[in-house]
Amino acid sequence: MLLRAIPRALFTSLALFLLAIPAYAQSSEARPRVVNQTVDSDFSCAPEELANTTETTATSISSPKPALKSVINFTSTTKAADSAFLKFQPQLLTAIDERLGSRYSWGATGPYTFDCSGFVWAIFQSVGITFERGSARTLFAKFAPAAAEDQYKFGTLVFFNGLAHVGVVADENGFYHASRHHGVIYSPFNDYWMKRIDGFRRVPLPMGTVTD
Repeated sequence: MLLRAIPRALFTSLALFLLAIPAYAQSSEARPRVVNQTVDSDFSCAPEELANTTETTATSISSPKPALKSVINFTSTTKAADSAFLKFQPQLLTAIDERLGSRYSWGATGPYTFDCSGFVWAIFQSVGITFERGSARTLFAKFAPAAAEDQYKFGTLVFFNGLAHVGVVADENGFYHASRHHGVIYSPFNDYWMKRIDGFRRVPLPMGTVTD
């Protein structure tokens, strides 16, 4: 009696399983697929106490090109300076590309981890455009505002969220930065970022770079 009941129970279980498959598939198709779209709501850059020092606890970068040492004086933003900056663009883009995907680390300037202002400092250092390491707020105060026509040009610095974050403009569509959650990445100028822009600055070139 027990032996007869076992095959009957197996048959019943199999039938119920086959009937359940279409119902499960239908419910799965009806369920929307949610994509986790995270945004960087946590902004962080170099600590303010590092603003006036060139030495930090972070490892210094290894520049692919020798840096210009003891360069203190910079040219003002002029049409000639803008033209001269063109020669730095391929090198600067290469410097950014080499660091894409690097991890975020507060106060770091490389070579494998960066914070937002550390990333900015590192890429300009590597192409021979030197300035003192500082926080996003310090860089905003240090450099002259970008002209309206320069704001969305490659190489312009863009500042966000009460001067707590800084990146480098790629073009009118987006910018490069060291994100706290995602490391060094490219981000589009979407509504989230556009609402948080504080302003733009151009990094001046060393004296002697610009010719009339």
